[in-house]
Amino acid sequence: MIRKIITRTLRVLIALVVVAVIALQIMATSALNTLIEEARANPPLPPAVELSAPAETANAETDVETGAKADTEPKTTQEVIFVGNNWQGTITVIALDTYRKIGVIDGTPDKLERLEAIKDDFIGRVLFFGIRHLVGEGNDQFVDDMYSSLDGTRLVVSRPSFADVVAIDTGTGDIIWRFPVSGSRADHMALSPDGKRVAVSASTGDRVHIIDIATGSEVGQFPSGDSPHENVYSKDGKEIFHASIGNVFSPFDVTGGGILKGRRVFQIVDTDSYEILESFDMRDKLDAAGFEDLSPAVRPMAHTADEQTFYFQLSFLHGFVEYDRASGAITRTIDLPKKTTLPRTSYVNDSAHHGIAINAAGTTVCDAGTMDDYVALVDLETEEATLLEGLGKKPYWVVTDKTGEHCFVSWSETDQVSVINYAEAREVARIDVGDHPQRVREGYLALRP
Repeated sequence: MIRKIITRTLRVLIALVVVAVIALQIMATSALNTLIEEARANPPLPPAVELSAPAETANAETDVETGAKADTEPKTTQEVIFVGNNWQGTITVIALDTYRKIGVIDGTPDKLERLEAIKDDFIGRVLFFGIRHLVGEGNDQFVDDMYSSLDGTRLVVSRPSFADVVAIDTGTGDIIWRFPVSGSRADHMALSPDGKRVAVSASTGDRVHIIDIATGSEVGQFPSGDSPHENVYSKDGKEIFHASIGNVFSPFDVTGGGILKGRRVFQIVDTDSYEILESFDMRDKLDAAGFEDLSPAVRPMAHTADEQTFYFQLSFLHGFVEYDRASGAITRTIDLPKKTTLPRTSYVNDSAHHGIAINAAGTTVCDAGTMDDYVALVDLETEEATLLEGLGKKPYWVVTDKTGEHCFVSWSETDQVSVINYAEAREVARIDVGDHPQRVREGYLALRP
């Protein structure tokens, strides 16, 4: 009797799985057919960017005070800000000197080709559909991160839903090379200080690929925990600081780790051998500091110029923690006001706050209150926070500009980017961008004849 019950139960479970797979295939195929028809009706356009005209070569003039010859070389690049519009699949280009939107680059010029390839792949259809509904909030994720080459001729873009990294010619919009990542989703990247390589997290492949920007070939890789996420190169380029965040699509957070959220680790990696120099579970650090109630998943991070003090955002934390690299200990937690009344299960991919940066002086942190709809400028000495509210909704990334005087904040729900002055604690510019902006990066565009 018991054997019959078990057998019948197994048959029912198998039948339910088969029905679920068939239903997913039907829904995924339908979604892909719609996207394919849209791609056919809207072919990619070349980049429409208003670049400054190259400076004319002039006769050298002598500086009266120094007697030196003035630089007469024509300008070959323009400094810009790139904003990745994840759901739209475009990159907004903003002039760095004026904060004026000067154009758009298509991040998926091969969309039709990629969609047709996914449609022909039985497993690929389900994975594509899963990204849309598990981490994409019902939307496809076409542009996550991007960096330009130093000469501004190519833009390297990670594309979650297409599970790849591509280099796009900034003049023609054509794809120069494509690198498929391990698993089914590409995520955060980091650019090496010499501008020659990018490190990209393969979310479901549980590893980080190191890609040569010139050729698109892999020059190294290292293993990570579950859902590798943030990558940051050290100033000298000899190390990568890396964190994995676990299964953010799971509604449960087990403080002791466990299988529901997966393995979440922080790693320091050598960039010559790609060996892991240090690896630890933040759970141990938090418990030792008396913060047993905090999640150990490290989200975006920032650090001081000497790379000895780190500021980590954690899943579900409205604020951030401070970590001392020398002692290997959490030294304090800085709590910020919780404005949202939503339950934790409604947080976007476990992100209470997602986006953190620090000014050049190392005195002020710019923190994106993602679920709280504010930006907080936090004095690290006094822990006093100035909240900038009413600027937008769901800030989802923060980065400090190269001067160290401003932070750029993307508002993912209201499709804008703010420029915040650290010293004045105020917004100095706001720019309209595309649908669901996330990563913001400074870079270059080539000035072509």
